[in-house]
Order: sequence, then C-alpha cells, then structure tokens
Amino acid sequence: MTHSIMQYNDPIYGKHEIVEPAILELVACPAMQRLGGVSQAGYFEPFFPGTEHYRLEHSIGVYLLLHKFGAELPEQIAGLIHDVSHSAFSHCADYVFAEGSQKEQNHQDNVFDGYVRQSEIPGILKKYGLDLEYILEDKNFPLKENDLPDICADRIDYSLRTIWHFRKYAPEQAERIQSILANLTVKDGRWIFADHAFAQDFANLFFYANKYFYSNIESAVMFRTTGDFLKQAIGKKYISSEDLYLTDREVLEKINRHLETDRELNELCERMNNRVGYTNDCRNYDAQVFCKSRVVDPLCQDGGSVRRVSEINPAWKLVIEAEMRPKEYFLKFAV
Repeated sequence: MTHSIMQYNDPIYGKHEIVEPAILELVACPAMQRLGGVSQAGYFEPFFPGTEHYRLEHSIGVYLLLHKFGAELPEQIAGLIHDVSHSAFSHCADYVFAEGSQKEQNHQDNVFDGYVRQSEIPGILKKYGLDLEYILEDKNFPLKENDLPDICADRIDYSLRTIWHFRKYAPEQAERIQSILANLTVKDGRWIFADHAFAQDFANLFFYANKYFYSNIESAVMFRTTGDFLKQAIGKKYISSEDLYLTDREVLEKINRHLETDRELNELCERMNNRVGYTNDCRNYDAQVFCKSRVVDPLCQDGGSVRRVSEINPAWKLVIEAEMRPKEYFLKFAV
C-alpha cells in the first residue's frame, strides 16, 4: 500500500512531510511496521521507567538524518531498513542465540541479509527500480554506517535519541541536541563538526549514554535476565525461535500464559522485571555477563584541516582505549 504523503513529527528532527514513494511504501510494509513494537533498548522499562521507545522511530530517524544532510536515495533507504532484522527485545537476542555475541551484540547483523531477502522489501525496491544488492552493501554508504570509533547516521541518531528519551535522568544533556546538529556537516562522505568544541561535546554526550545506559550494570541485568527468560520459553517450547520475529508484546503474551505453571519461568520473569535484588561480585556470582561498549572519535574542522578529537585532545585516546573494551559483570541474584 502506498501513500502520497506522510506527516511525521520526530522528537529530534521536528516536523517533516515524507513524499518519496519508495520510502512511504517501505515504512508501511509489515517488516518495517513490526519495528514499531520492538523496543529500542531491549526491556529497559523496569529499570528506567518512562524511557521506552521503539526501533521504528530510530529507523525513520536515521532516514530523516540522511535526507537532511543530502544523502542519495539508496543511502536513505539503507538507513531506513538497517534495523529491520532485529528480533523482539532487540539486543537481548544476543543473550539467547548461540551464534549471537554478547561482546559485539551482532546477532541482527548476522541475519540481516537473509531477513531482508525473505521480506517484502526486495519487491518494493524492484518496483521503484532500486538495486537490492547495492543497498545491502554497507561499504556503499559511509554516511549511514562505518566502524567505531567513527560516527555515522546510525550512531548519531541513536545517541541523540537516547539522551532525548532519557532526559529526566540527564535533563541538561537534552538541550545540547539541536546545537550539535546545527554544527554538523557532511563533506566527501564524512561527518565533520564545525570545530573541536562541538565534536568534543558530541563525543562527551555519547560517552555519557554509553556509561549510564548502553553498557552499565542495569543493561547487563536486563540483557541477561531477558535472555534467560526467552531461552527458558524456547526450551520449553512455549515459543519458537521464529516467534522472536513478532513484536515484544506478542512474544510476552505467548510466554506469560505459562507463568503460573512454570516456577522457573516465573522466577526469571521476576528478575527481568527488576523485582529481585542483585550484586556484582566476581567472587560469588550466578552469571558472567558482557555488554558491548561504545565510544566515538569524531572528525572536526581545526584551522585549515580536518582532525579527530583524539588528535586535538590526546587524553581522548585513553578514553577510547578503555571504552572500546566490552564491560564485564558478575551477577548474583538475591533469590
């Protein structure tokens, strides 16, 4: 189903009229709409109430950012669909599937190509004369995706979006978002800040989001307990692994009907809903957990040249070295 126009109000980029037919049809397709029920953070609401937001919002945000900065349509589409293969509860899947990686949180990347090919997306792209193989190749789109500690549309959007949604935990940070965007430019396929001050400010903001949200102990508990809950449900055949490609709510509805008859499942549910105390103690623990850690080293104008933050501020090199290593926790639950 196609629409001639979409009025869209994004908390980061404001009001937009989306008129590109391929974008409109992709946003409306079932594979993308499912992301409207997949939490961006996993299952964070019990740990940070009022912060829940969804993968569809982020996906459209990446598209809007790329559109705002003049990326070509194929790159805008690559940005829009980049998270379509996330399972329910997002990166919690990395704590369920054997081939997933806690340290890299890359399960969705591993299944992305196959997931897209079996979805409605190839047919939509063909309809508009767009090359699926080209769009699936990340190396074609340096604005949309690149390796840490570089910045890309994905990282820019999810970090700014995190700060916005978690604003009651970091109210002073949210006010910086628009000034950061206003001083960001694109040149030769690279994101470049107007000067070192804004580049360092964004790097600091990203560091804050990583320290307090992406790789902190609450995330470790959420990932591990939600992963254990889902594993138990799959092992007992309450759900199949394929069911994880429903929405969060649909998966929970299937599992929760077994809570009264499965004591272990009920205990795991209590843990994932943050109703059980825990400690972090490497000498006495129930579970060793890794969280992916992230840090960025943006480019910026510095006099007549373009340099990284770490080239101007050597102390940032030490931050990068420390923060690029996965965080490790040793969880002991009270019950």
